[in-house]
Amino acid sequence: MKNVLDTLKERGYVKQTVYEEELYELLGKESVSFYIGFDPTADSLHVGHFVQLMAMSIMQKAGHRPVILIGGGTGKIGDPSGKSDMRKMMTDETVRHNCECFKKQMSKFLSFEGENAAVMVNNADWLDNLNYIGFLREVGVYFSVNKMLTAECYKSRLEKGLTFLEFNYMLMQAYDFWHLFKHYGCRLECGGDDQWSNILAGADLIRRKEGEAAFAVTFKLLTTSEGKKMGKTEKGALWLDAEKTSPYEFYQYWRNIDDGDVENCMKLLTFMPLEEIEEMCKFKDERINAAKARLAYELTAIVHGKAEAEKAQAQAQAAFGSSGGELPTASVPAGVNNIVDIMCAVKAAKSKSEARQLITGGGVKVGEEKITSFDVCFTEEQLREGIVLHKGKKVHIKVLRG
Repeated sequence: MKNVLDTLKERGYVKQTVYEEELYELLGKESVSFYIGFDPTADSLHVGHFVQLMAMSIMQKAGHRPVILIGGGTGKIGDPSGKSDMRKMMTDETVRHNCECFKKQMSKFLSFEGENAAVMVNNADWLDNLNYIGFLREVGVYFSVNKMLTAECYKSRLEKGLTFLEFNYMLMQAYDFWHLFKHYGCRLECGGDDQWSNILAGADLIRRKEGEAAFAVTFKLLTTSEGKKMGKTEKGALWLDAEKTSPYEFYQYWRNIDDGDVENCMKLLTFMPLEEIEEMCKFKDERINAAKARLAYELTAIVHGKAEAEKAQAQAQAAFGSSGGELPTASVPAGVNNIVDIMCAVKAAKSKSEARQLITGGGVKVGEEKITSFDVCFTEEQLREGIVLHKGKKVHIKVLRG
């Protein structure tokens, strides 16, 4: 069987590794238990988790065992990585509810039955009753404060203020890896590339404390070709929960991504063969639209099932024609943010009075939201990314800041 590390690299997942040759050999000769941590800060996963879920699925299908670590304990502290403020603490009831929601969504990517069945654990089970003095003697002795302060997750917060509570996070995450190594045989921790310092700390702790091999792999974050994080809509995050982001809205997001992002998303977020992806994405003209439609269908089918994907596809074709959703675009100049002014600027209405009449009659939507007020305005960020304006059932325009 092909080594899973080769598969992950070919599809563009891998960003950083440590002791790579040793890890490659291990993955090639036995089933490896690996883990990825998820903070239960919401009752749904979002597109930011998609890359890790797909990587876990690929690894499980290659014979390795996923251990899903829910950060019920560390979530009470808050990871300072990429954050400007301290996180709000959650109750145990909220964490339990969110865990149940996660497992339901993850079951579309992973199998919780069989020989290498996925396991879900909560680090509150061992962190909540941790003896602090014992923890410092057992773990703290292996960490250099000077080295910790060079980590990007801490450096970026020092100017604004880093609490001692958050400073403990790296040690807690390292302790998690050590605990999972001892109780679940985990030798590999994976995660987003913004977690590199924390993941490396755990692998280093096991090697120094136990004298055993432990490994770290980080995956690329899902970004556009310009380096911006993907998965933001007019409503906010692109959720995997159908109640938060409808299957149609989910489909349309992927149907309307930039041409230059299609191939990368196909490799990272679908199970399509690389040869097929290369063939579909070789066109740099309007023929790339077929690849966009395929991408949207595949992702919606993975998250919401084939029936919902077919329904969303049919809705898009009915709304935008047989091409499946390639929207005409129009730009609005700086200073034009109000819905009435936008409608006039993109010629969706001949005058402000006509625009108001259309809104009053319920004939105007942006995305999935019906516009009910003349005072609705959009931010610069929303207009730079683009909003989708619907007038009635036949006029659909993607509006961008000019």
